[in-house]
Amino acid sequence: MKVTVISDTHMPRKAKALPKQVLDSILRTDAVIHAGDFTEIEVLEELEILSKRVEAVTGNNDGFEILMRLGRQKVIEMAGYKIGIIHGDGASYGSTPNRAKIAFKDEKVDIVIFGHSHQAFKEWDNGVLYLNPGSPTDKRRSPKFSFAELNLKDKIEAKIYYF
Repeated sequence: MKVTVISDTHMPRKAKALPKQVLDSILRTDAVIHAGDFTEIEVLEELEILSKRVEAVTGNNDGFEILMRLGRQKVIEMAGYKIGIIHGDGASYGSTPNRAKIAFKDEKVDIVIFGHSHQAFKEWDNGVLYLNPGSPTDKRRSPKFSFAELNLKDKIEAKIYYF
């Protein structure tokens, strides 16, 4: 199973449409995971049209309608792997990756997907992959825009794409 992973799209303020690289990825993968900060429900609805399966959570810039539909944190299963999804915002526990790690410390997950920092991040820690795809539309302090793809087979493979 192949999965496109995005976060922090902040549309339509930061972009009117998803970049071609992201759209191409969505069309060649089986699912999309979005780690929050859509800012408009229409972005979620567009993803649901483009992909057979969309899993997502609410970010700190998302409104009540998105929050009620998605929630702030979840654990899903894809291809036999348990995946925790959280945006990663908050004032406690220091860095965004650390907040993501603490959020799922009592869960038996294989992967934790998070966003918020707009900084792509991929790290294995105690057998768990922690993955932040960065942002495809609002790079902030990152030198490039980014997103990620997961390949879930007999092992987990993750690649971050920069453009």
